[in-house]
Amino acid sequence: VQLQASGGGLVQDGGSLRLSCAASARTFSPYAMGWFRQAPGKEREPVAVIGWSGSLTYYADSVKGRFTISRDSPKNTIHLQMNSLKPEDTAAYYCVAGLSAQQMFHQRNADYWGRGTLVTVSS
Repeated sequence: VQLQASGGGLVQDGGSLRLSCAASARTFSPYAMGWFRQAPGKEREPVAVIGWSGSLTYYADSVKGRFTISRDSPKNTIHLQMNSLKPEDTAAYYCVAGLSAQQMFHQRNADYWGRGTLVTVSS
């Protein structure tokens, strides 16, 4: 199982970034996928999760209305569009996959993890 995340970087307060995660074909379907993040000194938390069909999504309250998760099935890729970024969004973001979007989000865990990509929002 391979998950390859990209798109992190440094952005100013109020700016935007788009994270992408490419998965092997075997991983992509029929797995739910998503993004978790962990800031220094804080617990890991789910940010956004999308079901295998793309019709079911879950978002952390702190990012609702600012972040949008989507999946591009032909390319075995998911994206996280992050707008109106805030300094508190600074964290390592991890692409994840699992059998159930609901379980991943509410149990705050996943079956498969990619390497983190760092997002830094400066004030």
